[in-house]
Amino acid sequence: MAVTRVKICGITNMDDAQGAVAAGADALGFVFHPASPRYVEPEAVADMVAALPPFVATVGLFVNMPAVKIHQIMVQTGLQLIQLHGDETAADCHLHPPYSVIKALRVRDEHSLNRLDDYPVAALLLDAWSDEHYGGSGRQFDWQLVRRATLNKPLILAGGLNPANVATAIQLVKPYAVDVSSGVEREPGHKDLTLVAQFIEQVRMA
Repeated sequence: MAVTRVKICGITNMDDAQGAVAAGADALGFVFHPASPRYVEPEAVADMVAALPPFVATVGLFVNMPAVKIHQIMVQTGLQLIQLHGDETAADCHLHPPYSVIKALRVRDEHSLNRLDDYPVAALLLDAWSDEHYGGSGRQFDWQLVRRATLNKPLILAGGLNPANVATAIQLVKPYAVDVSSGVEREPGHKDLTLVAQFIEQVRMA
Protein backbone atom coordinates (compact mmCIF):
# COMPACT_ATOMS: atom_id res chain seq x y z
CA MET A 1 0.00 0.00 0.00
CA ALA A 2 1.32 3.44 -0.94
CA VAL A 3 2.44 5.68 1.89
CA THR A 4 0.83 9.12 1.89
CA ARG A 5 3.43 11.84 2.36
CA VAL A 6 2.93 14.74 4.77
CA LYS A 7 3.87 18.37 4.19
CA ILE A 8 3.63 20.80 7.09
CA CYS A 9 3.29 24.28 5.60
CA GLY A 10 3.64 27.74 7.08
CA ILE A 11 6.73 27.00 9.17
CA THR A 12 8.10 30.22 10.68
CA ASN A 13 10.55 29.19 13.39
CA MET A 14 13.21 26.65 14.26
CA ASP A 15 11.23 24.90 17.02
CA ASP A 16 8.32 24.20 14.69
CA ALA A 17 10.61 23.05 11.89
CA GLN A 18 12.49 20.60 14.06
CA GLY A 19 9.37 19.51 15.92
CA ALA A 20 7.53 18.72 12.70
CA VAL A 21 10.45 16.67 11.41
CA ALA A 22 10.71 14.82 14.72
CA ALA A 23 7.01 13.98 14.44
CA GLY A 24 7.61 12.44 11.02
CA ALA A 25 6.91 15.17 8.46
CA ASP A 26 8.22 14.37 4.99
CA ALA A 27 8.30 17.99 3.82
CA LEU A 28 8.20 21.52 5.23
CA GLY A 29 6.78 24.58 3.51
CA PHE A 30 7.93 28.18 3.97
CA VAL A 31 5.74 31.09 2.87
CA PHE A 32 7.24 34.07 1.02
CA HIS A 33 3.97 35.92 0.47
CA PRO A 34 4.25 39.13 2.55
CA ALA A 35 0.47 39.39 3.04
CA SER A 36 0.38 36.05 4.85
CA PRO A 37 0.57 35.81 8.66
CA ARG A 38 2.94 32.90 8.01
CA TYR A 39 5.42 34.98 6.01
CA VAL A 40 9.02 34.33 6.98
CA GLU A 41 12.22 36.14 6.00
CA PRO A 42 14.62 34.28 3.69
CA GLU A 43 17.47 34.67 6.19
CA ALA A 44 15.49 32.79 8.84
CA VAL A 45 14.57 30.06 6.38
CA ALA A 46 18.21 29.59 5.40
CA ASP A 47 19.07 28.95 9.06
CA MET A 48 16.22 26.46 9.45
CA VAL A 49 17.05 24.58 6.26
CA ALA A 50 20.70 24.30 7.24
CA ALA A 51 19.70 22.71 10.56
CA LEU A 52 17.40 20.05 9.09
CA PRO A 53 18.43 16.40 8.79
CA PRO A 54 18.78 14.81 5.34
CA PHE A 55 15.80 13.41 3.40
CA VAL A 56 13.39 16.17 4.45
CA ALA A 57 11.98 17.99 1.41
CA THR A 58 11.88 21.78 1.68
CA VAL A 59 9.43 23.90 -0.29
CA GLY A 60 9.20 27.64 -0.91
CA LEU A 61 5.66 28.99 -1.39
CA PHE A 62 5.35 32.00 -3.69
CA VAL A 63 2.34 34.03 -4.84
CA ASN A 64 2.55 35.92 -8.16
CA MET A 65 6.24 36.70 -7.66
CA PRO A 66 8.60 37.30 -10.61
CA ALA A 67 10.69 34.27 -11.48
CA VAL A 68 13.96 36.16 -10.98
CA LYS A 69 13.02 37.04 -7.40
CA ILE A 70 11.88 33.48 -6.71
CA HIS A 71 15.22 32.11 -7.87
CA GLN A 72 17.12 34.61 -5.73
CA ILE A 73 15.25 33.38 -2.66
CA MET A 74 15.74 29.73 -3.59
CA VAL A 75 19.50 30.20 -3.88
CA GLN A 76 19.67 32.24 -0.68
CA THR A 77 17.70 29.72 1.38
CA GLY A 78 18.80 26.39 -0.08
CA LEU A 79 15.20 25.25 -0.58
CA GLN A 80 14.56 22.37 -2.96
CA LEU A 81 11.12 22.84 -4.53
CA ILE A 82 9.02 25.79 -5.70
CA GLN A 83 5.30 25.96 -4.93
CA LEU A 84 3.39 28.50 -7.02
CA HIS A 85 0.27 29.38 -5.04
CA GLY A 86 -1.10 32.37 -6.93
CA ASP A 87 -2.56 33.05 -10.35
CA GLU A 88 0.43 31.71 -12.27
CA THR A 89 -0.27 30.28 -15.71
CA ALA A 90 0.99 27.05 -17.22
CA ALA A 91 3.54 29.15 -19.11
CA ASP A 92 4.81 30.61 -15.83
CA CYS A 93 5.53 27.10 -14.59
CA HIS A 94 8.13 26.70 -17.36
CA LEU A 95 10.30 29.47 -15.93
CA HIS A 96 11.94 27.66 -13.05
CA PRO A 97 14.64 25.17 -14.08
CA PRO A 98 16.44 23.49 -12.42
CA TYR A 99 13.78 23.44 -9.69
CA SER A 100 10.80 21.11 -9.58
CA VAL A 101 7.52 23.01 -9.37
CA ILE A 102 4.31 22.31 -7.48
CA LYS A 103 1.34 24.30 -8.80
CA ALA A 104 -1.47 25.04 -6.38
CA LEU A 105 -4.98 25.37 -7.76
CA ARG A 106 -7.95 26.64 -5.77
CA VAL A 107 -11.02 24.48 -6.24
CA ARG A 108 -14.42 26.17 -6.37
CA ASP A 109 -16.37 23.70 -8.53
CA GLU A 110 -15.82 20.95 -11.09
CA HIS A 111 -14.74 23.51 -13.69
CA SER A 112 -11.74 24.34 -11.49
CA LEU A 113 -10.37 20.91 -12.36
CA ASN A 114 -10.45 21.30 -16.14
CA ARG A 115 -7.18 21.17 -18.09
CA LEU A 116 -5.07 20.07 -15.13
CA ASP A 117 -2.60 18.39 -17.46
CA ASP A 118 -1.77 21.74 -19.05
CA TYR A 119 0.59 22.50 -16.16
CA PRO A 120 4.18 21.26 -16.74
CA VAL A 121 4.85 20.55 -13.08
CA ALA A 122 6.04 17.79 -10.78
CA ALA A 123 2.79 17.78 -8.79
CA LEU A 124 -0.52 19.59 -8.42
CA LEU A 125 -1.78 20.85 -5.07
CA LEU A 126 -5.54 21.28 -4.73
CA ASP A 127 -6.71 23.80 -2.14
CA ALA A 128 -10.07 25.33 -1.24
CA TRP A 129 -11.26 28.42 -3.08
CA SER A 130 -11.11 31.69 -1.17
CA ASP A 131 -11.64 35.23 -2.41
CA GLU A 132 -9.54 36.60 0.45
CA HIS A 133 -6.62 34.20 0.76
CA TYR A 134 -4.09 32.34 -1.35
CA GLY A 135 -4.12 29.24 0.86
CA GLY A 136 -4.06 28.81 4.61
CA SER A 137 -7.75 29.69 4.95
CA GLY A 138 -8.70 26.53 6.84
CA ARG A 139 -11.52 25.92 4.39
CA GLN A 140 -12.36 22.55 2.90
CA PHE A 141 -13.61 21.84 -0.62
CA ASP A 142 -15.73 18.99 -1.95
CA TRP A 143 -13.35 16.05 -2.15
CA GLN A 144 -15.80 14.17 -4.38
CA LEU A 145 -14.81 16.55 -7.18
CA VAL A 146 -11.30 15.14 -7.13
CA ARG A 147 -12.55 11.58 -7.42
CA ARG A 148 -14.27 12.49 -10.68
CA ALA A 149 -11.30 14.38 -12.11
CA THR A 150 -8.62 12.95 -14.40
CA LEU A 151 -5.20 13.45 -12.87
CA ASN A 152 -1.98 12.25 -14.45
CA LYS A 153 0.33 13.92 -11.96
CA PRO A 154 0.92 13.36 -8.25
CA LEU A 155 -1.84 15.03 -6.23
CA ILE A 156 -1.23 16.93 -3.03
CA LEU A 157 -4.46 17.50 -1.11
CA ALA A 158 -4.84 20.64 1.00
CA GLY A 159 -7.64 22.83 2.33
CA GLY A 160 -9.17 22.48 5.78
CA LEU A 161 -7.31 19.33 6.76
CA ASN A 162 -6.81 18.54 10.45
CA PRO A 163 -6.25 15.48 12.66
CA ALA A 164 -10.00 14.76 12.76
CA ASN A 165 -10.61 14.57 9.01
CA VAL A 166 -7.34 13.70 7.28
CA ALA A 167 -7.84 9.93 7.43
CA THR A 168 -11.23 10.26 5.74
CA ALA A 169 -9.73 12.54 3.11
CA ILE A 170 -7.00 10.03 2.32
CA GLN A 171 -9.43 7.14 2.07
CA LEU A 172 -11.66 9.11 -0.31
CA VAL A 173 -9.11 10.89 -2.50
CA LYS A 174 -6.01 8.67 -2.19
CA PRO A 175 -3.58 11.55 -2.73
CA TYR A 176 0.17 11.29 -3.12
CA ALA A 177 0.52 13.70 -0.19
CA VAL A 178 -1.46 15.86 2.20
CA ASP A 179 -0.59 19.45 3.08
CA VAL A 180 -1.64 21.13 6.33
CA SER A 181 -1.07 24.57 7.80
CA SER A 182 -3.86 26.13 9.88
CA GLY A 183 -5.20 22.72 10.93
CA VAL A 184 -2.19 22.13 13.20
CA GLU A 185 -1.72 25.65 14.57
CA ARG A 186 -2.39 27.25 17.93
CA GLU A 187 -2.35 30.62 16.15
CA PRO A 188 -1.35 31.69 12.62
CA GLY A 189 2.35 31.05 12.11
CA HIS A 190 2.81 28.97 15.26
CA LYS A 191 2.30 25.22 15.16
CA ASP A 192 0.82 23.11 17.93
CA LEU A 193 3.28 20.23 17.86
CA THR A 194 0.80 17.95 19.62
CA LEU A 195 -1.62 18.50 16.74
CA VAL A 196 1.21 17.99 14.24
CA ALA A 197 1.99 14.61 15.81
CA GLN A 198 -1.69 13.65 15.87
CA PHE A 199 -2.10 14.65 12.23
CA ILE A 200 0.86 12.57 11.09
CA GLU A 201 -0.31 9.62 13.20
CA GLN A 202 -3.72 9.73 11.50
CA VAL A 203 -2.07 9.84 8.08
CA ARG A 204 0.06 6.81 8.84
CA MET A 205 -2.98 4.87 10.09
CA ALA A 206 -5.22 5.76 7.12
